[in-house]
Amino acid sequence: MPYIDQESRDELDPQIDKLIDQIDYTNMGEINYVVTRLCDALFDGEIRYGKINSLIGALECAKLELYRRVAAPYEDSKIKSNGEVYRSISPEAPKAIITPEDDNSEPRKSGYKWFFGS
Repeated sequence: MPYIDQESRDELDPQIDKLIDQIDYTNMGEINYVVTRLCDALFDGEIRYGKINSLIGALECAKLELYRRVAAPYEDSKIKSNGEVYRSISPEAPKAIITPEDDNSEPRKSGYKWFFGS
């Protein structure tokens, strides 16, 4: 969770701001490099599963928070301006109604077998 206390932010932000001013944001390789260097610094010469696991967890949570706070609202605005794509959740989409007398199919396969056909 990136929502650290203000005292910690005040200590870290000047260094982060310097780095922000130096990065070429048109070059995703530079961003990858910075993230990689930060990750590598965590190991400090000692690669252990616990550190790897914790770091991957922090990266995954940062990714999820970016999606939740930035990407999802952006996508929601595009749904409003361009229209829904998922017919299965659109209130305007016609819903198929199958009554027991209409359903002459075999019992459905569940989960994996239904999707992959085995």
